[in-house]
Amino acid sequence: MISYNTKEWFSFIFHFHKSDTVRKLLPIMAAIGIYAGAVGYVELEYFKVTKNDYIQNIPIMHGMLGFVISLLLVFRTNTAYDRWWEGRKLWGALVNNSRNLAIKLSAILKDENDRKFFRKIIPTYASILQKHLNDEETGKQLFEDVDLVIDHQKHKPNQVKRIMYHKINDLYDAKKITGDQLITLNEELQSFTDICGACERIKNTPIPYSYSAFIKKFIFFYTMTLPFGYAVSLGYYVAPVVVFIFYVLASLELIAEEIEDPFGLDENDLPIKKISENIKKHVEELI
Repeated sequence: MISYNTKEWFSFIFHFHKSDTVRKLLPIMAAIGIYAGAVGYVELEYFKVTKNDYIQNIPIMHGMLGFVISLLLVFRTNTAYDRWWEGRKLWGALVNNSRNLAIKLSAILKDENDRKFFRKIIPTYASILQKHLNDEETGKQLFEDVDLVIDHQKHKPNQVKRIMYHKINDLYDAKKITGDQLITLNEELQSFTDICGACERIKNTPIPYSYSAFIKKFIFFYTMTLPFGYAVSLGYYVAPVVVFIFYVLASLELIAEEIEDPFGLDENDLPIKKISENIKKHVEELI
């Protein structure tokens, strides 16, 4: 995730980073500019079209379609941002639940080996979940002083949760925690799986294909017909105008595509690796 100062207004205008949409759209923007200029040349120089000969309803049609496409893009962007913000709330809940579990265990556990176990396993869940959502190959995860191995072929967060729950149950069988304490700890452990499932729902459920494809086609054909509607009135200035309109519309779609999966590795995605590192730091302070 990009860190920036929201008050440095002018720096946003003149600064370009590698995730900026200008870099991604530059080749197609150049092609559209050449296309718009060619359409303008054919109409003005070859067919000698004048305003008196032109169909006046074409610009009106573009205005109406522009209003429709703006509504679609607003809905698209809002939907993508809702997914991004929900992912941030889920990881905020994971931070709080990890802290609460660590605080409770720090008061309950007396044996240093038990405390050391949870000092490692609680942050490991956040780290494994981060890699799981990033689709990274984590292989086998080994714990120091703990004879446990996570099979990389299975659902890794579930395995970490299973290890934690078995350890809690062993503590109960050994009379190190009471039944009431077991119930209290179970609430925190259950929240881990709830958060994991909600993150997977966001990760594995993209915007419906038909909806996404329709918006892209709408933007493309809308932009491709703009030179025919405005070449006579704008002359050769139609090329930069059409390029700018395409840049605005396509950029909104690119931004929505990037933030609708907030657990990726793009610069605008959530800093879940940093959040998992903070969980490790906080748990080690508490236990």
